Amino acid sequence: MTQYAGKTIVVTGASDGIGAELARQLAADKPRLVLAARNAAGLEAVAAQCRALGAEALVVPTDVGEREQCERLIAAAAQVGGGIDVLINNVGVSTHASLADALDHGMFERVLRVNLMGSVWCTRAALASLKARRGRILAVCSLAGRLGIAHRTAYCASKFAQDGFFQALRAELEGSGVSVTIAYPGLVATGFAAHSLDAQGRAYGQWIIKRNQAMAVEDCAARILAGLATGKAEVVLTGRGRLALWLKLLSPSLVDRLTRSTVKKAKSADRVAS
Repeated sequence: MTQYAGKTIVVTGASDGIGAELARQLAADKPRLVLAARNAAGLEAVAAQCRALGAEALVVPTDVGEREQCERLIAAAAQVGGGIDVLINNVGVSTHASLADALDHGMFERVLRVNLMGSVWCTRAALASLKARRGRILAVCSLAGRLGIAHRTAYCASKFAQDGFFQALRAELEGSGVSVTIAYPGLVATGFAAHSLDAQGRAYGQWIIKRNQAMAVEDCAARILAGLATGKAEVVLTGRGRLALWLKLLSPSLVDRLTRSTVKKAKSADRVAS
């Protein structure tokens, strides 16, 4: 028997990227996976991969930006598994637009609903079950939830809020038997950056990071799951990330300059490469 064998695990944002890889790596333990995202076809493909690895997998197409759909997801997971052992709040939407250029004000609201309220709604609906089973909560946040990054105002706002929510929740749940782990990925080789929203609320359509400097998604997922397995409070995935957080304490203005420079260089390199 392995750690998650027979356990019911909910993974949001599971149709691709980090969420899909978390599901695949968890599948080896033969848990009962409940996979959620808006992309039903993508979910079915990931579910098939997980079943081939020995896991049960239920697909629940879900837009976590809608409270009723979050509650329906958690109810479906509790029904199929008799309760919930692990909730992985992974789904997210990013932005690449300065505040001055943002023409679609609804874009800010959408990002906050998905990245913050989706986590709140799913977690609140699952909380009683997680307490009963002394379960685990994982929030896949971002270094952008700890560092302000130019042209990511909406995304940073949502991730700072998500980080604060789960830090406060961890304090509230002390002694309950429920662990709360917050992961802070940096640059990861997924399609997430290309799907960022632009100033008009449309898909940005191009990378905004250097591909060759991004962490492999397999490595990212493995490091996150290692932290979850031990109930670690925070998982900062890279040494560069830990250095940036340390530098922020010493000189916030220096970190601002470094992040601006990184974004500009990445955009330039991407234009040359394309």
